[in-house]
Amino acid sequence: MTKELNELDFKAKEMKDVDLKLKKTMDTKEIDLKPKETWRIVKNVVIISLAFMVHFTAYCGAANLQSSINAEAGLGTASLAAVYAGLIFSNIFLPVFVIKWLGTKWAISLSFITYMPYIAAQMYPRFYTLIPAGLIVGLGGGPLWCAKCTYLSVVSEAHSKISGISAEALLVRFLGLFFMIFQLNQVWGNLISSLVISSGDNLAAVTAVNATMIPKLCGANFLPSADAAEALQPQPPEKIQMIAGIYLACMAGAALIVAVGVDSMKRYQAGRKDTGSGLSGLALLVVTLQLLIEPNQLMLVIINIFVGMQQAFFGADFTAAFVSCAVGTGMVGFVMMTFGIADAIGCLVTGYISKLTGRLPLIIVATVAHFGLFVALLAWRPQHDQSHIMFIIAILWGLCDSIWIVQINAYYGILFPGREEAAFSNFRLWESVGYIIAYIISPHLRTSAKTYVLMGSMIVGVTFYFIVEYRDRKSKRVLEITPADKYVGGLDNKAYSD
Repeated sequence: MTKELNELDFKAKEMKDVDLKLKKTMDTKEIDLKPKETWRIVKNVVIISLAFMVHFTAYCGAANLQSSINAEAGLGTASLAAVYAGLIFSNIFLPVFVIKWLGTKWAISLSFITYMPYIAAQMYPRFYTLIPAGLIVGLGGGPLWCAKCTYLSVVSEAHSKISGISAEALLVRFLGLFFMIFQLNQVWGNLISSLVISSGDNLAAVTAVNATMIPKLCGANFLPSADAAEALQPQPPEKIQMIAGIYLACMAGAALIVAVGVDSMKRYQAGRKDTGSGLSGLALLVVTLQLLIEPNQLMLVIINIFVGMQQAFFGADFTAAFVSCAVGTGMVGFVMMTFGIADAIGCLVTGYISKLTGRLPLIIVATVAHFGLFVALLAWRPQHDQSHIMFIIAILWGLCDSIWIVQINAYYGILFPGREEAAFSNFRLWESVGYIIAYIISPHLRTSAKTYVLMGSMIVGVTFYFIVEYRDRKSKRVLEITPADKYVGGLDNKAYSD
């Protein structure tokens, strides 16, 4: 009897195993991951990139104008600070829940919609319309960016299993492709705003301010709270309404592109451990919060803040103090368009260069180049006939920014494997802190003081970044030297968390 019971028990276990295997095959669609699937993966990456480009054509186009068209009482920069205040809350509390609830595809598509009230509020810009709309943008931004990063990480691993190419190399390549396409939003968004605004008033600031006063008001000496009313001319409401209508159509189109054109991430999760260590609910939130206090993450905080600050500074302070003040608001879009093109090209090129040189040489190049740009801003006094210098600065700044966003973003996916949602949440959180700092201090400090703040944060941030690189490489050397059976299951996680 005992023998028969044991045989029945064994057969029951066999049947259970077969059922589990069948279920796993059906759920993950392993049969679809054939060699030609690599093209489908690239297609999904391209479609997501195009959707982000279309969406941020609208948002970035509007954001770049805030310090110029809504300069009174610092309304424009205050609304942008509200965006990133919402992002801080969002990046801590929302991504893991929203992505688990909706999935990455629908988290991206529906998060696009949360940006639309901010664009609509441009038609009636007041503190009680722009600030709440900015907070809503922030709440949608956390799940949006974390879902994108998680999707790229997962499809990189799926592609790696088929092609044999390193998942790390593919992640950097996909991020480079994404940011190359994404940064083109600066072209289209700023082209739209420039063509609408520049009709007839491209040199409005020069006529409003005597040309001899420009060197004294503009550039490093510019103080928004004191000089904006004198140096920046308000735009006709009908032009702003036209721009807002075009931008709203772009955002609706982006949400539709993702909903129709992108495959569900479940297709590529065969045999992959769920992000967040398979936890759910409150436990996933704990993963995000625990990562906040890990030494490697803490040492990357300053460089993350700097990445946000330098982007906010160029989009708000440089455009107001050097472009709008000296040559007129109509030129802002063209300068930001040049920045976007340089950034897009840099994202693609540096993604491939890093395969040959690694991250460290690129980070060093970006540090030296950006330091030179800060010195130039402190020394140069813009004139109304020197717009070519503004375009040169835009190109160099865009190339530097491409290195920061691709290399630091990719390093997060490499440094914290299996915890991508939590890692990218923290990246966006501290980047958002950088934006908030830049927008809060923008109306109250001269451009020169803000430039010194950027300089200092870059130097400190890069120093700590090098320390993290050293610790990470040292941990990996220990893993290679130490026999695997001596530290089963323990050392690998320790290497990434020490």
